[in-house]
Amino acid sequence: MPVEWQPVRQSRTHELVLQSIEERVFAGELKAGDRLPPERELAPVLGVSRSALREALRVLETIGVLVAQPGRGPDAGARIVRNPDDALGRLLRLHFALGSYSLEDVLEARVVLERSSFEAAARHASPQDLDEARVLVEAMGKPGVAVAEFNDLDTRFHVHIARSSGNELTSTLTSAVRESVRPLILRALEAAEDWPATAAALNAEHAELLRLLGEGRGPSAADLVERHIRSLHGTLVDENPGRDEADS
Repeated sequence: MPVEWQPVRQSRTHELVLQSIEERVFAGELKAGDRLPPERELAPVLGVSRSALREALRVLETIGVLVAQPGRGPDAGARIVRNPDDALGRLLRLHFALGSYSLEDVLEARVVLERSSFEAAARHASPQDLDEARVLVEAMGKPGVAVAEFNDLDTRFHVHIARSSGNELTSTLTSAVRESVRPLILRALEAAEDWPATAAALNAEHAELLRLLGEGRGPSAADLVERHIRSLHGTLVDENPGRDEADS
């Protein structure tokens, strides 16, 4: 059934455009994969300027529910999508940088999320999930692996296990929280006095986590991932005790 668009009030126009689109999503009239009408058609139907409409669409693109393809043709225009991971990670990273959350807040959130995801993954992860995680662990264990590459693979490992838990929201939140501290963790790894030894120790824990998951030992995996997180992330907290005061 075609979506029926109604004019919106001119006051705070782009927010009202957002509200109009949100209402149609909530009502089930718009869903992932649907395309919005072209700007030249949608703006007059809503009774707004094309600049106000573009501003609203940019907001939706930033929060990961819309992608805009410039140009002409069947693939051009704005399309509703489901892409929360990058958007939430970006927003959380900015709020963390602005001091909205402390390092300790992020640490405790990581512990709660990853304990849950590893325990659930021990029950729900498929053999293929574990094989894909093993590829990441093997890549982290290669001699001479660079710090930045290790950090990227480490992030992918933890997010992959969260996705293997069977809970999409846990996966998204784990990804966002881990991404928010990626630069700090990278700097901590770069500051390691003996990087090869540090990488080997961290990856030995990854391999042990994978073994526990393969054996279905969820509580043991949860305990180990908490120690694993606190061993590095907890060091960051200890090294930055006055961050909240400095940012306030």
